[in-house]
Amino acid sequence: MKLLKIHPADNVAVALAAISAGEELNLGELSVTAAQDITPGHKVALNAIESGANVVKYGHPIGHATAPIAAGCAVHTHNLATSLSGLLEYEYAPNSTHPAPREAESFQGYRRPDGKVGIRNEVWIVPTVGCINSTAAALERAGQELVRAGIDGLYAFPHPYGCSQLSDDLENTRRAIAGLVRHPNAGAVLVLGLGCENLSITMLQEMLGQYDTRRVKFLSLQDSADEFAEGMDALRELTDYAAAFTRESVPMSELVVGLKCGGSDGFSGITANPLVGAFADRLVAEGGSVILTEVPEMFGAETILMNRCRTPELFERTVSLINDFKSYYISNGQDIYENPSPGNKAGGISTLEDKSLGCIQKGGNSDIADVLGYCEPVTRRGLNLLSGPGNDLVSVSNMTASGAHLVLFTTGRGTPFGAPAPTLKISSNTALYDRKRNWIDFDAGRLLSGTPMDTLRDELYAHIRDLASGKLQARNETVGAREFTIFKTGVTL
Repeated sequence: MKLLKIHPADNVAVALAAISAGEELNLGELSVTAAQDITPGHKVALNAIESGANVVKYGHPIGHATAPIAAGCAVHTHNLATSLSGLLEYEYAPNSTHPAPREAESFQGYRRPDGKVGIRNEVWIVPTVGCINSTAAALERAGQELVRAGIDGLYAFPHPYGCSQLSDDLENTRRAIAGLVRHPNAGAVLVLGLGCENLSITMLQEMLGQYDTRRVKFLSLQDSADEFAEGMDALRELTDYAAAFTRESVPMSELVVGLKCGGSDGFSGITANPLVGAFADRLVAEGGSVILTEVPEMFGAETILMNRCRTPELFERTVSLINDFKSYYISNGQDIYENPSPGNKAGGISTLEDKSLGCIQKGGNSDIADVLGYCEPVTRRGLNLLSGPGNDLVSVSNMTASGAHLVLFTTGRGTPFGAPAPTLKISSNTALYDRKRNWIDFDAGRLLSGTPMDTLRDELYAHIRDLASGKLQARNETVGAREFTIFKTGVTL
């Protein structure tokens, strides 16, 4: 089969393999002749589409034809444009499809004194300000001698912010850093401050509230006679504390999993994203939690999420989530719908609606349990919407700071990066998996070669359970790709 029609209402299909001009294509009782060569992942018109008429994929419009399109012709940016514009008003039309509860399986995790669970037992070094990144890096290098059995690693997370910031930017930095300090994958944390920065240690401590002084230690470099020696002393105490933790059986319902796509292609919304959505539904059914962010990549599909909100109050918060982000674009003089990226387009995604309808499938079919601000901690089990941009590094850092133990990252083109949390890459096509084994953890492209969704979902679930139990590492962990990036919106002093 060379064509896939995703939904009965669609008037386009997706090429599963290269198609040559003149080739006869059959979809059940429907037959169409390719009018030109079609690249895999790209769309083919199944019938004539008039100029101005909706192009329908996933059962929803993904834009309108900018010229008449004959049956068998390629449908892409040359003859398809977004139909989105401006701010919208929304009406709540509840449509709950929450998966039936099921008994939670278990994994081997680290139970912390505050009741939280980690899937790694690492020691983290977190600077409050970019001026001291070199000191954090020096302590990370020297601290490797302290890593021993029971400790999964010692890592620093440099960033360029924490000073010369105002208002929302300063608050974003404080939230992001506080989220790292709280994260249960860190058995212990050393926080480094300079002493004169906007984000002072005191400001950070105010946001943290009560904290365990055995687990978190602070060092102000300007107040230290020898910051390296004092930092190493603190790391010795912290590694001693962290080494005392051992894995124990905990239910999968304790897991918080971030959901992200990047470098998407025309197969992402057919294979990898629906597979992650199927996993998300299973985890939520067991009482676990998942996080869906990338707000600009909800535009054009937002009503589907709004109508899955459990309450009118959550609906209103989702409306604000969407319109606030649109207003952010407008206030900066930017086109709200300047998306998808060049790589997305090369892979067959033509408009933001096309991208968004594929993107939100990572959230499965669960109800919306909560709507969170940037880096706000997850407190309600289920599917959480998290405010934040679509940028890969910012998104995965955002979800980690909100409490994601690991991130599922779907991709059609590939990327080597990772979050502070394990970042499991899932390819939308088998060719990418075969070509970039050093980047990709799991192949969702097998759905196109006949592997049933339930089979692949359960295989992915088992892979994630083993990863959470420490039996496996994500590719980003094995190659040492761990980035921490903070969302910046305003001026720098």
